[in-house]
Amino acid sequence: MDNNDILIRLRYALDLKNSDVKEIFTLGGEQVKAVDVPLILTKTPDADAEEPHEPNIPLRNDQLERFLNGLITFNRGPKPGVSGPPEVTGEHINNLVLKKLRIALELTSDDLLDLWKKAGINVSKGELGAFLRKEGHKNYKELGDQLMRNLLKGITLNYRP
Repeated sequence: MDNNDILIRLRYALDLKNSDVKEIFTLGGEQVKAVDVPLILTKTPDADAEEPHEPNIPLRNDQLERFLNGLITFNRGPKPGVSGPPEVTGEHINNLVLKKLRIALELTSDDLLDLWKKAGINVSKGELGAFLRKEGHKNYKELGDQLMRNLLKGITLNYRP
């Protein structure tokens, strides 16, 4: 699962317009032109595909992180006493998306577990705690692509009836 796919699914789940996506990138400190937004929101073609594909702009990890930082500001407002967007951490992208979505959507641990349950996956509190730990901690665990897809599916089911 690449960063463009995460952004596409997140945009659909939260029902964001292209103008909202551009604004969120700006709030996160990433300047994106309005004409580039549809290219970012296009799936990255498979390297093996022989058929012609639509052009797209691949999204780097730092750009996705800036989008998520902007989403937090977009949903919750600017953090008091802090000027400018937060620094980019460079953490494993799926774990980072989980943490940033938890903040942006004001989700508790039980809310996250319920979202996975809606998508048909059971995740324990211990597993969730391992996903939310800081990289390098002895109990840290990377969040896999399948769990990320199911989390985004749960968000879609929750926010788009």
